[in-house]
Amino acid sequence: MTTVATTPAVPAGRPAGRKSKPAGGGIGRYLLIRFLLIFPTIFILVSMVFWLMRATGDPITAALGGRLGPEQLAERIHAAGYDRPILVQYVEYLGQIFTGNFGTTISTNRPVSEVLLAYGVATAELAFYGLLVAFIVGIPLGMVAAYFRDKGQDALLRVFAILCYATPVFFSGLLFKLVFAVWLNVLPVAGRATTGSELEMQLLTNPTGLYTIDAIQVAFQAGNTDVLIDVLQHAVLPSLALGLLTAGVFLRLVRTNVIGTLGTDYVDAARSRGVSEFRLVSKHAYRPALIPIITVIGLQIALLLGGAVLTETTFEWKGLGFVLIEFIKARDYVAVQGIVALLAVIVALSNFIVDIIAAIIDPRVRY
Repeated sequence: MTTVATTPAVPAGRPAGRKSKPAGGGIGRYLLIRFLLIFPTIFILVSMVFWLMRATGDPITAALGGRLGPEQLAERIHAAGYDRPILVQYVEYLGQIFTGNFGTTISTNRPVSEVLLAYGVATAELAFYGLLVAFIVGIPLGMVAAYFRDKGQDALLRVFAILCYATPVFFSGLLFKLVFAVWLNVLPVAGRATTGSELEMQLLTNPTGLYTIDAIQVAFQAGNTDVLIDVLQHAVLPSLALGLLTAGVFLRLVRTNVIGTLGTDYVDAARSRGVSEFRLVSKHAYRPALIPIITVIGLQIALLLGGAVLTETTFEWKGLGFVLIEFIKARDYVAVQGIVALLAVIVALSNFIVDIIAAIIDPRVRY
């Protein structure tokens, strides 16, 4: 009896001996597409701000209409070029934005780029502290909620998460000020630092504008740690008000993903080997659950910047959000356009960086 060897059939249209390519492209193609998406995002946001600001007229009339006579007003409008066709102004504005020229503020006659640099570092510092609070509070409590799933502790933490991201930032800020600054009198009520600390930091050779960094420099150079303590104390309440907004999102996300990971095969295999439930949550299910956290950080940065406007106003934290409100009150649309354009760039770049990290950590992220 002879045995006839058979070979697998080769699908039609595919040369024999050639392996099929996996679906989707590589990481290079993915990152290139994500990078190219930055430009239309910024373009759309900047264009929307321009047209919405001009819906009420030219910026000169909006800012100075009630304080200048008709002739002076017309002269200022002509000097600024706002009497030209709106499409010409729009094209010129886009050209200035892409060259880094955001114009000059109408109310203070100051280059918008200087305003962005002076106040942007304060917003960056507050956003960093807020994100730090969100990580410290949201991730551990999410793991605890997953460990005690469907029990009383889990229910309490889920209610806490809902309160965190459902409570307006200004309300939680006012509540923190009432409790910790007025009733308990243990933390400052507003500002980034006391006047004495600010003077100490201004004496530095190269101050960064980041009060934490500058206070550390003062501590090393002058041996005065009181400035650093003062700066950190002023940062506690604004950071809590802003960070808890995002901590609620992180808590629910970590809880959901850890519970989902606990039902996978490799966790069941570890459980069958006698691994404790605590170790399963803290070691085996923890890291895979962080991947969704990384992917939503970009969206949360946009949420932090939006919340920073109310937080900075509530605590008189002189950052971009604080000065943005002042320029809106002054109807200084040139400054408002510049600030919003910078925030759009920050959000777009933050999402791109998050996409890079997610693609490196999770090989499934591909186009």
